[in-house]
Amino acid sequence: MHIPIEQEKVSDRLKWFKLAAHPSFLNLTTLIQMKYIVAVETYRHFATAAEHCFVTQPTLSMQISKMEKALDVLIFDRSKHPVEPTEAGARIIAQAKVILRETDKIDEIVKAGKGVKSGVFWLGIIPTVSPALVPRFLRAFTRKYPDIHLRIEELNTEQIIEKLDKNELDAGILATPLFENHLVEVPLYYEPFMAFVPEGHRLEKEAFVLSSELHAEDLLLLKSGHCFRHQVLQVCGTSEAERTGDLEHFGFESGNFETIMRLAKQGFGMTLIPYLTALDLGDEDRLLVKPMEHPQPSREISMVYSKTQVKTSIIEVLTEEVKLHVPHKLLTPADGAEPLPAN
Repeated sequence: MHIPIEQEKVSDRLKWFKLAAHPSFLNLTTLIQMKYIVAVETYRHFATAAEHCFVTQPTLSMQISKMEKALDVLIFDRSKHPVEPTEAGARIIAQAKVILRETDKIDEIVKAGKGVKSGVFWLGIIPTVSPALVPRFLRAFTRKYPDIHLRIEELNTEQIIEKLDKNELDAGILATPLFENHLVEVPLYYEPFMAFVPEGHRLEKEAFVLSSELHAEDLLLLKSGHCFRHQVLQVCGTSEAERTGDLEHFGFESGNFETIMRLAKQGFGMTLIPYLTALDLGDEDRLLVKPMEHPQPSREISMVYSKTQVKTSIIEVLTEEVKLHVPHKLLTPADGAEPLPAN
C-alpha cells in the first residue's frame, strides 16, 4: 500500500520520538555515546567536540557511528557545515540530555548524603539584581567554598524559570513571588525603591517622594521584559497603555540603570532604582537619591529552585553567604511594607 508523503513524514517523526523515549534506548546506547552526541550538537563540529570530550576525533566518530547503527538512524547530517542533527537526531539528543542530567543527580545525592559541597553550580540572576549583588558576595563565597564552581548567567525572569524547568540551571536569584507551584522560593532580602531626582526637576527640593507625585511622562523606565519596570508602573498606578499615551515628545527605554540615570541628569526626567544600586553610586550621584514615602515600595528578592533539585546543600550555603553580604536591615520587610508582585 502506498503511504502519502506527508503521512509518511508524520509516521517517521512518531517512530523516532517513541524510539528516543523508550526504555530500550538505554540498552542500545551508552552514557559515553550520549555525551558525545550532545557535545557534537553543542559545538557543531566533530573535532571540537572530541577536544572538549578529551578523546580523539576518530574515537568520538566511531562511537557515534556505533550508536547510529544500533538505533538504525542517522543522528547527524554530515553533509552540512557546520554539522546539524537530523530531525530524528534532534529528538534523540534531547532525550540523551534528559538522561545525562538525571544520571548526574545520582552523584549529587551521594555528595549531599556525605555533606560534600563541590562541583559545578549553575545560577541565573536577573539583570536588575546582578550588578549590585554579585560583587558583594562572590569573592567571599569562592574563598570559603573553593570546590564549588559557580557559573553565573544574567537572564530575565522568564528565561530563568524556563531553564529551571529544563534543569539547565540549579537555582535563580530573582524578584518574587512568582506563583509557580513547582518552584521553591527562599527570600534573601527585601529591597526598597529609591527615587533618582536630578537637579532642576520639579521634585528636586522634596525630602522624600510620594507615589502620587510620580508622572508617567517624565519617568524613565527599563525596557519591557524587566520585572522592575512592571513594579515601577505599579508604584505609579499607571498601566503600560496609559504610559505610552503620555509620551508625547520623548520616550526612551534601556536595559540598565546607568543609561537611565545619565539621561535623567541631562534633563529627560527622573527614575526609580533599587536600594543596593543606590548604595553603589558615587558621592555626587548619591545626592540625587531620595527615599520614597513610608511604607516604601519594595521588592522581594529570593533564591528560587525546583522542588526536585538535589543540590540543596550548596543552595543553603549560597543563600547564607548572600544574606551575610547585604545590609542587615534588608533581611526583613520594613514595617507596613508589602513587596510588590514580580509579574
